[in-house]
Order: sequence, then C-alpha cells, then structure tokens
Amino acid sequence: MAVTTRLSWNEERSLQKLLGNVSLRLLSKSSVHEHLFNNCQLQGSTITVVYFSNIIIGVFIPGHYPIATELSEPISSFCFSFQRHKATEMTTVVLEAEVKIISGELIFCSFDQKMLSIDPSKAKLSMHRSLSSKLKMFYSGNTFCECEVFRVEGIKDDTTYVSKVTRAAKHMNQLLEELRAFKPNVDLISEIRILLLGPVGSGKSSFINSVRSAFQGRLTRQAIVGSDDTSITEQYRTYSVKDGNDGKSLAFRLCDSMGLHEKEGVGLCMDDIPHILKGCVPDRYEFSPHKPITPYDPAFITSPSLKDRIHCVAYVLDIKSISNLSSKMVAKFKQIQKEVLKCGIACVVLLTKMGNCSKTLQENFSNMDKSMTSQSQIIQVSKLLDIPTYNIFMVENYTSELELDPFKDTLILFVLRQMLRLVNDMLEDMPLEETEGKTGKE
Repeated sequence: MAVTTRLSWNEERSLQKLLGNVSLRLLSKSSVHEHLFNNCQLQGSTITVVYFSNIIIGVFIPGHYPIATELSEPISSFCFSFQRHKATEMTTVVLEAEVKIISGELIFCSFDQKMLSIDPSKAKLSMHRSLSSKLKMFYSGNTFCECEVFRVEGIKDDTTYVSKVTRAAKHMNQLLEELRAFKPNVDLISEIRILLLGPVGSGKSSFINSVRSAFQGRLTRQAIVGSDDTSITEQYRTYSVKDGNDGKSLAFRLCDSMGLHEKEGVGLCMDDIPHILKGCVPDRYEFSPHKPITPYDPAFITSPSLKDRIHCVAYVLDIKSISNLSSKMVAKFKQIQKEVLKCGIACVVLLTKMGNCSKTLQENFSNMDKSMTSQSQIIQVSKLLDIPTYNIFMVENYTSELELDPFKDTLILFVLRQMLRLVNDMLEDMPLEETEGKTGKE
C-alpha cells in the first residue's frame, strides 16, 4: 500500500512555492516508520511537517539531516506555520540553530537554549515561547497527530536563496496583513476605487490580475489581457479583490478601461474620462471611441456618491516605451492629469515590464521605495507628466508565468499599499461637508 501525505494539494503547492517551485518527495511518516528520522539522513535538504488537529507547524533544513550523536554547526533554517487549509496565510521565521538527533528526537538549539524539538515516539512537539510567538501559533497541548519528512528536490544552488525567499515571504505576509486590515478613513467610503489608465498593452489588466493573484495564492486571469494594437478591454470594469478563494472582498476595487491611443477615434474617448472619475459610468458599460457617454444615456449615473467616485488614478506605462511616447499621447496624459487634479484625486504612475525587479528586491526589502526611485526612467516620467518621483513605482506583472513568485508579490503588494496610503491622505484633506454629509442622494 502506497504511503501518502496528509498535506492537501493547496498546502503542498504553497510549500513548494515557498522554496522556489521545488518538488517534495515524502520520505518518512511517524505512523508508518518506527525510526522516523533515520530514513532521512543523507537525503539532502528536507522539510519536516508536524500535524495538529487544525494547525501545521514545520521546519526546513538545508543540507542533510544530522547523524545521530554527531555534533553539528549552527545552520540557517526556517520554521513555518499555518492553519489547516489556509496555507496562503503562512507565517515563516528564520531559525539560526544547531540541529541534532538524540534518542530519536530532532532538536534545534540556539545558544544552549532548546528552541524546537520533535519526538515522534511520543508524538510530542516542544517549542520555545519566543519562537511560538513569532509564528503566531499558540496551540493547545503538544501531542501531534502525525509527522512527515519530505526531501526537497530542485532547490536552487544559491546558498543564500533560502534566506532571500524567507525574507520575501516575511515582507509579503506583513503587507498582506496590513492590506487585509486596511479601511478608508472616511465612513462614507467602503472601498477605495483605483482607476488604471494607459496605452494599449501597457499592463493595466495584467496589474489587476497580479493583485488578485497575490491575494488568491494562485494565478488568476479574470481581466482579459491582450497585446494587439487595438484595446482588448472594451467595457468599463470594476474588479473586487477577495482574500483567498472563499474570503471576503477587501476594501479596495480596481477599475479597468479601454487603452489610450494617440489617434483620435481609437481607444478610450477623452470625453468619457471626466464621467468615469466622477462615478457616472456603471460597471460593464460598453465604450465607444466615437460616442462618449452623456447624461442622456440610460446607463448614466446622475447622482454618484462619494463612494462611487474614483479615488486614485494609476497611469500605467511600459517602461521600455517611455522614450517613444508621441507628443499626442503625452498631451492626452496632461489633459487627463488636469482633470484628475481638478477632481482632487490621488494619482500615481506604474512603470511595468521591469525584468529585473525581482533581482533588485532580493538585495533590498527594507528600502523598496528608495531603491525603486533612483532610476533614470522615473525621473524622465516625473518631468514628462509633472508627477513627483515618490508617486512613481516600478512593478513586474504576471504575464506568461504558471506559478507565483514571492518577490513579484512583495513588490505588487508594496505598490498597492502606497496607493491606498496616498488616497487616505487625500481623503483627510477633503472638506468635512463632503466626507461627512454628502451622499449623492437627493
């Protein structure tokens, strides 16, 4: 009879992605093998997974399992934890410790302090209080249901890769936690509306899909993406962002539109933009480059409330095409910017298709804003559109990938957080009669 893991498919995929899309091969199970850890020696890097009734706690060990009774040097491993079937909300903690096996018990010690121990014969896991606190897992009792050990196959040779991935996961989890808790600081607004505007093929729809993917824990492609000279998006669409497959909608909404085009009568009609900004255009409205929406249109929203308006405009530009923007396209952006400022709307620029963003992030997570604002392209765009450099960001969307990347997710979520913070700052500066009393209803 084949020995199978207790991990669900989604849980296993989350662990694989955590280490850079590796493969996991089950080596040993406490319910099947009497000497659990003996089967794991000389097998290379491993993940040891401990199952409680509703919690999973595990540890990654780079290199071989220690030989019983042999002394070992401290290594940089990491622990992880998550609630069953919520692997997308995984918490990780770097663990610098000496690893040893004594009487069949796997022990992690740091400065002679036992941080973690796993004893399969007694189905017992012990964890130092500081480590338990960092993992945000306060389990009742210490008897587990099962312990499994997996060999990690296909891990990158870069000896620092694991620490980089761990740091990325840490920042990503912090950003996810902050964005899940985000609320507009005006009671009349339940969701911040972010409108994406840019030339055809600049990456507007891809950014929407990328944000949704980061919260879903898997790649999603609800917004239709195209690369033709004509816009694939012909409707005005507003996309909610849900936290996980069965999660609630978060407090922001991404709005997609037709792409801008330098030629008149092609792409989004400039006369439609003021109506979109003011909240007069309904979801799924069919655009026409030759005929803008008017107050006489049956679909026109005549009295939009504050919550229906656009609260942030994100201009989306392919960073490789900045130098090739025609004077007509630049004039359109400046015309839109005048309307945006007139409406008191926050605005940012997203520079897409940066092939080295992930590499940049691997070097510097703590100063993402600083490392991203020293580029010549950002200064060029700032002068071109008269937008301050601190409101210009570089992102790398998901395009043809099949799996998520923690570095891309971290940058995407960071940019989203900055936009929402900017909107809250703008809302605080609005007149009280607008934020407290005006509802848009007669």
